[in-house]
Amino acid sequence: MGREVSRVVAVVMMITGGVSGAQLSPTTAPSNAPGTGAPGTGTASPGTLSPSSVPMPGNSATPATPQSGAGTSSGTPTTGTRSPLPPGPAPVNAAPASEPGNAAQRATTGTPKPASASPGAQDIATPPGSTGKAGATTPPGATGRAGAASPGATGEGEAATAPQGTPGAAAPGRAQAPGSTAGQQPLREPLTLAQLVERARTQDARVAEATAELRKFQALYMQAKWAWFPKFEVTLGVGGPIPEARNNGLGGPPTTKASLEGDWDFGHVGVTVFSTGNAVLPLFTFGKFAALEKAGAQGPIVGGALRERVRAEAGFQAAQAYYGYQLARAGLRQLEDVSKRLKDASERIDTLLKEDSDQVSKVDTYKLGYFRELVESQRASAVQGEQFALAAIRLLANAGPDEKVEVVAEELPLQDEVRIPDLETVLKRASERRPELKAVAAGIIAREQEVFIRERSFYPDLGLAGFYDIRWTSSATRQRSPFAYDPYNERTLGLGLVMRGTFDIPIKDAQLEQARAELDKLHAQEQTLKAGIQLEVTQVHGQLVAAYARARSLTEAERNARRWSTAAYAAFDLGTGDTRELVDAFSALAQASAERGKSWHDVRVGLASLARVTGAVPGADE
Repeated sequence: MGREVSRVVAVVMMITGGVSGAQLSPTTAPSNAPGTGAPGTGTASPGTLSPSSVPMPGNSATPATPQSGAGTSSGTPTTGTRSPLPPGPAPVNAAPASEPGNAAQRATTGTPKPASASPGAQDIATPPGSTGKAGATTPPGATGRAGAASPGATGEGEAATAPQGTPGAAAPGRAQAPGSTAGQQPLREPLTLAQLVERARTQDARVAEATAELRKFQALYMQAKWAWFPKFEVTLGVGGPIPEARNNGLGGPPTTKASLEGDWDFGHVGVTVFSTGNAVLPLFTFGKFAALEKAGAQGPIVGGALRERVRAEAGFQAAQAYYGYQLARAGLRQLEDVSKRLKDASERIDTLLKEDSDQVSKVDTYKLGYFRELVESQRASAVQGEQFALAAIRLLANAGPDEKVEVVAEELPLQDEVRIPDLETVLKRASERRPELKAVAAGIIAREQEVFIRERSFYPDLGLAGFYDIRWTSSATRQRSPFAYDPYNERTLGLGLVMRGTFDIPIKDAQLEQARAELDKLHAQEQTLKAGIQLEVTQVHGQLVAAYARARSLTEAERNARRWSTAAYAAFDLGTGDTRELVDAFSALAQASAERGKSWHDVRVGLASLARVTGAVPGADE
């Protein structure tokens, strides 16, 4: 979708071509005025929004650049001259690692169970979450291996990070993010979600690029607005040597011998100084200039919509990176919790073995040792995932080389009920706020004005033309007779009404039909775009509802697994339970805790994704 929406900017072609085209010229050069339709001035297409280009996740866009060209009524989109925008955000559910824009969701396994959202407190208008740059948010250690290897949040305890209540404080020995050094100056305070999203929306390099593109559209609009301004062509020159040319000043015969031609006697040679100029002020063009200005005014609208789309993408990716970091942090804490429990069980087994208890055997030691090492093997992956998420956050926040970025510690599970708006509400919000729809609407207006200009191209242009020609030569006599030809000392000035038009009727008919076809195509693309947005919003809304239901179920499952593990450990400690029951309970607890953390991560990212597809800002009050 993004590629096609971005190419809608080509519909402001009248800005560039019509500026010089609608002006009248007193010269004999072919007219390039809008409406004269010189051969070869084809109209650029605003892009195609094919059904495969609807606004689906992972699509990228490269805004077309209108090319300036005198005599054309359209700019030609240049392909391959700009870096494409990054892939769009991915759906909430899990997808293969190769899918663009789906990095932060790779930690999700399984299919969310569909369920209706519970009415309650938190409104989606203030979603607590958003995005991460494609491919840069998912902690590699967050892939959810069974046996407590996956980083998952349980909402209890803190081992690898500072205690709760000290947001963003890193524990001693915690690995630093790539590119950070011990001498870096930390920010004034750890970044919250809202602060990170705001920095990404304002300081991301892609936003700066889109802002520059908007400035270009604004300049093109000013160019179209002043297209009526006369184009003054002035020439100044000096040259020589000029042979002597003397007579009586009335066009009579030469009065000196050197003035005669056909010999090598040049007499007293001199120099000549001259200046010529002309200009045309359009007076009446049958509405071409008014249509040109109206079409040009759509350029800033398209540019603003494209910039807003990039800002929404950057904000969503920032929230995705933020929640990826929180998922990795929670996973490290969970690994510490499970590791401690396994260590206690291992010490208990060693004690029983020394007492020659029949309750345990050497095989039990091997079992516990295996699971302990499995947990430790996942710790490095979780640390690396946390560092990777911090690197993505630094990139999205556009942090300087001397800035040490810290992020507040936040629990992924929400304490309150999440009130998810119904599908009809979110569809209405999307239809009112999505910048892509604003860009297409502006493109349609520009295309309509192009059709109008093509229709009026059959009429001539009227204008006021003026010119002057002044020359002076030091070695020539100025002629005072109005009937004498004097190329050396000319003084000519003129002003008059001019009318200009061409009679290439077949070419104008073809260009008019092309413009009408492009307008019809853009109307069809608008319908495709609306359908695509509706499909995207429906998909994101359904995934969020399912993710929330899954998160609530896994929260209860994790609570039961914790009770099971506590009971199994107590029974083992009393001598009434065996190691198999203990290991099974710990494995179930680790898996349930990891899945619970990932499910709430999906809910948070789903809330941010729903805010993006409805045109809201993730993590900000509306």
